[in-house]
Amino acid sequence: MRSSNPVFSRRGFSRDTGYAGFNAPPQAGGPTANPYAGANPYAQGAQPLTQAPPQYAPQTRPMTMDDVVTRTGLTLGTVVVGATLGWLFLTENLGFAVGAGLVAMVLGLVQSFKRKPSPALILSYAVLEGVFLGALSGYLNGLPKMNGAPMQAVLGTMAVFVAMLVAYRTRIVRVTARFTRFVLIAAMGFVLLSLVNLAFMAFGGGDGLGFRSGGLGILFGVVGVVLGALFLALDFKQVEDGIAYGAPREESWLAAFGLTLTLVWIYMEMLRLISILRGD
Repeated sequence: MRSSNPVFSRRGFSRDTGYAGFNAPPQAGGPTANPYAGANPYAQGAQPLTQAPPQYAPQTRPMTMDDVVTRTGLTLGTVVVGATLGWLFLTENLGFAVGAGLVAMVLGLVQSFKRKPSPALILSYAVLEGVFLGALSGYLNGLPKMNGAPMQAVLGTMAVFVAMLVAYRTRIVRVTARFTRFVLIAAMGFVLLSLVNLAFMAFGGGDGLGFRSGGLGILFGVVGVVLGALFLALDFKQVEDGIAYGAPREESWLAAFGLTLTLVWIYMEMLRLISILRGD
């Protein structure tokens, strides 16, 4: 079972080393079975973890939780730096900020289709995405009805992250193949409706199908936040299985990239939801 993301990227742990994401999910055994038992792409002979410890690729240190936390912190910190620059210098020049956002989207897609993580590419995406988010947030914060909204969106994003992490760690939320299929199908439907609504707005004017105002807009915003939360569970599963299977250390950059994408998604949906609730 392979984790994914609202942008439907091909990200996941690289295939060069034999780790093909989560297309071979761990299978449950007896009461004493290792929860990660199953086809370990790194083990010689694909032996389950219950039978033998994983065999790592030569000269490759396996990924640890510390690696994931460190690189995720570095990536998010880069987003914050970019957001600070955008907030301070580009709130009056949203054209440049939108350009930075488009370049960030391209870089994100390039990384999504790469076989190996590129720290330079990931950090470049992070700083440009931060510039876009910072400029947009600063502009909205200057509007009478939106003052303080960006901070509320940040706090809301943090609350969603903590709540989903607790739910995942306590196994209230269990990531299964059925869960993954449901989330991916729901996300594809959400993105498709968003694109259709955008097309109606572009050619018909107004609010399109009504997904950005009123009760329908609020419902659509809540669904967007919930989808982001569910994708966090997929990201947590990706990290957990990657560590259990012995993914190489460099793959922690992919985990950081995926978590950053999901958190950006949640923040944007939070900001949109708050703007609808405030009637702006």
